Amino acid sequence: MASSGNFCTLNRLPYSTSFRSNLGKGNLFSNPGNNCMGFGTMALTSGKKWYMEGIAQNAYNTTMGIFEVNDANTIQNSLNTFYYNNTSYKSAFYHRDGTKYIDGSNSSYGATFAIGDVIGMAVDLESATNTITFYKNNASQGSFNLGTNGLDYLFCMARGTSGGGWFMNFGQDSTFGGNKTAGGNADANSFGDFFYAVPSGHLAVCSANLGIDSNIDPAQTDNDIPSKQFGVVTYTGNGTARSFTGLGFQPDMLWIKMRNSGDHGKITDSVRGVQKALISNTTGAETTDTNGVTAFGTDGFSIGSGNQYNLNEYNFVAWCWRGNGGTTASNSNGSITSTVQANTAAGFSIATYTSPGSGTNHTVGHGLSDVDFIITKDRDSTFNWYCFHKSVPDKTYRLNSGSEHSYSNWSMGSTTWGSEDGYTHNSTDKFVAYCWQNVEGMQKFGSYTGNGNSDGPFVYLGFRPRLLVLKRTTSSGYWNVFDSARSTSNPVNKYLSWNSTDAEADGADVDFLSNGFKVRSTASGVNTNGTTYLYMAWADVPFKYNNTF
Repeated sequence: MASSGNFCTLNRLPYSTSFRSNLGKGNLFSNPGNNCMGFGTMALTSGKKWYMEGIAQNAYNTTMGIFEVNDANTIQNSLNTFYYNNTSYKSAFYHRDGTKYIDGSNSSYGATFAIGDVIGMAVDLESATNTITFYKNNASQGSFNLGTNGLDYLFCMARGTSGGGWFMNFGQDSTFGGNKTAGGNADANSFGDFFYAVPSGHLAVCSANLGIDSNIDPAQTDNDIPSKQFGVVTYTGNGTARSFTGLGFQPDMLWIKMRNSGDHGKITDSVRGVQKALISNTTGAETTDTNGVTAFGTDGFSIGSGNQYNLNEYNFVAWCWRGNGGTTASNSNGSITSTVQANTAAGFSIATYTSPGSGTNHTVGHGLSDVDFIITKDRDSTFNWYCFHKSVPDKTYRLNSGSEHSYSNWSMGSTTWGSEDGYTHNSTDKFVAYCWQNVEGMQKFGSYTGNGNSDGPFVYLGFRPRLLVLKRTTSSGYWNVFDSARSTSNPVNKYLSWNSTDAEADGADVDFLSNGFKVRSTASGVNTNGTTYLYMAWADVPFKYNNTF
């Protein structure tokens, strides 16, 4: 029989000292301090049905449910507060007094429950209208709708002012640490050991059942795994034209930056062509660097002797994205036609287009099925870089300065993205846009809220990151860049900035974990209390197949 892999447990990494200090029994038991919440280590991903069960440890203010992943990231600066009754967040809970909470609004639901009762939770994220059903000692308390489709959730437990905890079973132990007689019930894939029969079609929360996009699943093909879609190359310059191989794919976008001395970051791609460079930290137009990137190879790339690419005895890093081998197609989905090179498996595309007159509303086809993060630049004129992130739909961010701007006249859709009134285009110049979308197990774009503590927020990604970029959303702030090629063990503390000429620095510590990352620094660039941070993350290994870092 196939292995179930690892099972979900209660996560000790989110910031809640009370919850953490009261964990036990293989991180399946917690009876923490007052007004405390805790999460699971694995996401309940959309498109599947999930089941778990727990024994109530106290009859007062004991609560079980789910929290949408991005909202869970947001509240981690204060988990010693009840957030299941806050209407700002996407969630669903069953309270011991028989009430239910949906997105913070409560109403009468089912029976009350007490110490020793087994509470099951079946989460259906597969249907057109997502639902959740709770069970008390195998008796259904009824289903209710979760609303928005396509969301991922984390298991969440909470207790009130007078006690209330759980002994959980995500499929690994139907005896709950010897407190019950084994049930021996498996899920729809024959994984797990549950006290009660698992509802039809539902799955244990284990790594074998975790979601991963089929286009980058190693079980489907060995050519589309994350390491064949994105890679990082580090090298020491020698001042002589040279080639790099062993990357495992043709990089169609290269972002090269000197590490140990201040210099510009240079971006080249296979749509604009070799030697055509843009500088990420200035407003400058496209330049021709004859001694820059000279070729995109099938397994790497070649560079000349240019100082910003290959200065003798200086250290460099190259972040490399795979497109479609340089093959482009005309895209007429928008109001203006674009030329697009798209790697739909990895959710990455490069679009070039000519802007209409300044002040003219327009939309541009990006060649993907959705888009979550975009970087744009005018190639012909001195003009700011503009970045769009779906987590902040009312703002834009300048890559070259790090400044933010309130601006709601843009949209990011399933086939196009668009802007208005000349804010991101200039005259009839040529533009380039680099576009990415969330891909399960490959890359993710979201946000979290800082807590100003060296025991910082934990952010669930569903993979171990290879590259992580963090950007504060308030006021000017650096685009801080971490990767596991320059820092090979935790804490990952060597960072560069996309919007400056600064040399590599350290001190803004981040841990790269099998399922995400945890901030370990109080530096303002990554963790000011109450400040929202954008993250852009590309995978090393999906959580489904991961080992520790």
